Amino acid sequence: MEAVIPSSDLDLEATVAVQAAVIAELRAANAEQARLIATLQARLAELERRLGQDSSNSSKPPSSDGLRKPARAERRDAEQTEGRRPGKQPGAPGAHLAQVAEPDEVAWHIPERCGGCGATLADAPVIGVEARQVFDLPPLRLLATEHRGERRRCACGTTTAAAFPDHVRAAACYGPGVRALVCYLCIHQHLPVDRAAQLLADVLGAPVATGTLAAVLAEGAVGLDGFLATVRDQLAAAPVAHFDETGARVAGRLHWVHSASTGLLTLLSVHAKRGKVAMDQVGVLPSFSGVAVHDGWAPYWRYDVTHALCGAHLLRELEAITDEPAQGWAAGMAELLVDAKLMSDRARAAGACRVDAATRDRLYARYQRLLADGQAANPPSPATGRRRGRARRSSAARLLARLDTHRCEVLRLLDDGRVPFDNNQAERDLRMVKLQQKISGCWRTLAGAEAFLALRSYLATARKQGMNPLAVLGQLFQGQAWLPAPSCPGPA
Repeated sequence: MEAVIPSSDLDLEATVAVQAAVIAELRAANAEQARLIATLQARLAELERRLGQDSSNSSKPPSSDGLRKPARAERRDAEQTEGRRPGKQPGAPGAHLAQVAEPDEVAWHIPERCGGCGATLADAPVIGVEARQVFDLPPLRLLATEHRGERRRCACGTTTAAAFPDHVRAAACYGPGVRALVCYLCIHQHLPVDRAAQLLADVLGAPVATGTLAAVLAEGAVGLDGFLATVRDQLAAAPVAHFDETGARVAGRLHWVHSASTGLLTLLSVHAKRGKVAMDQVGVLPSFSGVAVHDGWAPYWRYDVTHALCGAHLLRELEAITDEPAQGWAAGMAELLVDAKLMSDRARAAGACRVDAATRDRLYARYQRLLADGQAANPPSPATGRRRGRARRSSAARLLARLDTHRCEVLRLLDDGRVPFDNNQAERDLRMVKLQQKISGCWRTLAGAEAFLALRSYLATARKQGMNPLAVLGQLFQGQAWLPAPSCPGPA
């Protein structure tokens, strides 16, 4: 009878077992959901961080800000709030068009009749003269010079013809002045080839074909081999040089424009790659022995030189991290970098080659404390065992690792007064390349890109050393390219 009657205890135990299994499944599902939520929250934070990037807190160019940049009226109101008004500032030297002592031409204006009674003034005495000068362009036109080469026959019967100058190469051709102007318009002023041809036709009456303009640019680049070699050698011997790179479309594909420069020299080149292979081909870093200022791009560290990191790049990264929660160390680090720049500038102004030891030690101690605060706010992520390799780190953790590893490179300006705070020199040299792309788009051929960058290096270097761009271009097309002085040093 006991075996036949079902036990209520057995039903209860089965129910408890089933409920325990359900609870275990729910706990596992909750754990999986919690992990998924954490992953999605991290992805959302990363996407929000990327959407919040602009030219003020990242390496993005100002042109990428679009309509988010402050309106001109807002910037003007901000300047007025700070006490700055538009136009000339109090105490600033003014500039105006002044008369010259010896004008090129004098035009006399004589009154014929009296403004009162209408009598003739032919014999009236002159009691004063008022002079006004007008500065204007003379009539512009091409000057045609005919070169005639004689052929003379010697008594021995041999006929000898006179040699023409190098720039007289055909029955009718454009001279060095027109060729120099073509390069000036296309390379220095960044006019597209078609618009440069229109300007020459409208202003000079020279109907130059666009193909002729492209040929002139290629011809000018051919004559710069000696100049490029000289600049490359002087950059390699410079005590401090700036390096950077930027993307460019060449023949429909992504290429990279590499820049090496000082305050007096500029060298631009293009390559299909961005890393060490391209840098080796440029030819500066392999033989460089000074301080290389750059933005921290990984291939630069493969060269055995003294490095210095761009402080402006670091400030933008710190600006982006400051807005994140529990990242107060970033604002302190940005303030330290600004203080380091101020101390370096003061030491340089006082004629010292470095910051004094006490100030240096104090700044390094602050640097170490801020690193410790940042590492405490960004502990390493626990290993989950789900994926191999190094765990993914936040942008703050990655920046902290770089600041810790390269602390000497970040604060290099404290130990060497020649090292600037930022890499703006290289960025200024590359800015004209980006301007060319905005105006004319990509280069259709690699040869065209190489010709443009060679001529741009020539003009930028000449401009830095106080030379007139048109004058040095005229020398180039006369077969005597201008060369920088052998003793040109790097920035002091």
